[in-house]
Amino acid sequence: MAIKHADEYRDPEAAQALIGQIRALSSAPARIMEVCGTHTVALFRSGVRDMLPDTITLLSGPGCPVCVTSQGEIDAFIALARIPEIIVATFGDLMRVPGSDSSLQRERAAGRDIRMVYSTMDAITLARENPERQVVFLGVGFETTAPTIAASVLAAKADGLKNFSVYAAHKLVPPALEALMATEGMAVDGFLLPGHVSVIIGVDAYHPVFTTSRIPMVVGGFEPTDLLHAIHLLVQQIEGGAPALENAYPRAVSAAGNVRAREVMDTVFTLSDAVWRGIGVIPGSGLAFRERYAAFDAARKFSVDVGDVPEPPGCACGEILTGLKVPPECALYKKRCTPTQPVGPCMVSSEGTCAAYYRYHQS
Repeated sequence: MAIKHADEYRDPEAAQALIGQIRALSSAPARIMEVCGTHTVALFRSGVRDMLPDTITLLSGPGCPVCVTSQGEIDAFIALARIPEIIVATFGDLMRVPGSDSSLQRERAAGRDIRMVYSTMDAITLARENPERQVVFLGVGFETTAPTIAASVLAAKADGLKNFSVYAAHKLVPPALEALMATEGMAVDGFLLPGHVSVIIGVDAYHPVFTTSRIPMVVGGFEPTDLLHAIHLLVQQIEGGAPALENAYPRAVSAAGNVRAREVMDTVFTLSDAVWRGIGVIPGSGLAFRERYAAFDAARKFSVDVGDVPEPPGCACGEILTGLKVPPECALYKKRCTPTQPVGPCMVSSEGTCAAYYRYHQS
C-alpha cells in the first residue's frame, strides 16, 4: 500500500489494517530505530508504539538537532551571548539547554541580549533594525534548516549587511548513519528514515550508506498511517531477509529531493568534520562557511573556540541518541533531570527522546 493522498494517511481503517498486517507478519525480534526526533514524538503521541507487537522494539536515534549539538558548541553560544555588542538570535529550543556553567536562558535573565526568532529572516530583520549592533544567529539543524540559513547569508550579502553572522553548527544525517553502524554495541535491524530531511536530500542520498550496510531502510511520514506503513515495510524486509531502501512518503519525498535548496546550501557552505554529542567527531558530517562567505562566520569573526568540553556527569543523553540506552536506564532520568531542571538536551528539546518519554511513557 503506497500512501500518496491526504484521505489515505488519515484513514483509520487503513491504520487498523496495517496494525493487523504487522502483527501477523512480525515473528522474530526486530529493533527499529527512528532517526528523526519528530518521528519519536509522533510515535508516542499517536499511540503507535503501543499498537505494535512485543517483537518490535523502537529505538530513538540522533535525529534531534539540539540534542546532538555538542557541549562545546553550547558553551560557544553562551560565550557569544556574553560579548557586550552582540545580539544573539536563536530558535527557542536552545534557550534552556545547559552549558558547562550556564544556559542561554540564564544569560538572558542576567541581562544578555538574546532574542528568540522563528526564522533566519527574523535575524536579518534584527540586523537591519540595529545597525550599531552585531547580530549572531545560532545555526543549529540538519539539512532541513541549513538551506534557509544559507539563504539568509545570501540575503545579508546582497543587502551589504556587515553586522550579521551565523555560528554554523549544522549536522548532516547520512554520515551519522554510517557512524552509528560502526558504534560498538549498536544493534539495529532497520532504520525509519527522517521525513523532513529527506524532502531536501531525497531518497538517493541514502544509497551509499545502504549499499555498505545492507540494513533495511524506509523513509516515513508523520501521520499514524504513515508511520505504520513505514514500519510494515521494514518488518517485511526484516522477516523476508531482503533489505531494501524504500520510500513510504512519496507525496513529500522524491528520489532527488529539493535540488534548488541543496544548491543554495552548497553555495554558502562546504563539508566539514563535526562533533556529535554521544558519537564524537564524524568526518564530513558538518557544514563550514566557504571562504568567500567567511565574513558571515561568527566563529571566526569573534574568535570563539571553547575546545573540547565534557558532557554533564552522569547524563546518558549520548547513549540514548545512539540507541544504546533508553531514558529510564539513565540514573538521572526523572530524578536530577526533569523538564523543569534538565541536565542534558534530550530532556529540553521538543524533539528530545527523554522529553518524549517523560511526557508520554508510563514508567
